[in-house]
Amino acid sequence: MREHRIAAIPADGIGPEVISAGLEVLDAVAARDGGFRLAVDHYAWGSDWYRKHGALMPPDGLVWLRTADAVYFGAVGDPAIPDHVTLWGLRLPICQGFDQYANVRPTRILPGVTSPLR
Repeated sequence: MREHRIAAIPADGIGPEVISAGLEVLDAVAARDGGFRLAVDHYAWGSDWYRKHGALMPPDGLVWLRTADAVYFGAVGDPAIPDHVTLWGLRLPICQGFDQYANVRPTRILPGVTSPLR
């Protein structure tokens, strides 16, 4: 059985809720498919990490993320921390570190699923 390693970074705001729900869906898909399983590494990076460590992620954070097959990123931002700090401290280093310069979210409509996308 194939294993896909996912680096989950819930970060801030609605991120933990979205990541949790998304992982439930991915687990259900894996169970239904039966041909793969997920190994999820959770990273507590974000504004709370910043308050404790003075940075939004460890200096070698990208090295850790490179061990994953995919990075599942929630949301980053906190009213008490300037936006440029959270943007340049977490999201952009990850995006730029993986040559992801467009915030594109590809979508595939599954057969039998109603969607507002046509």
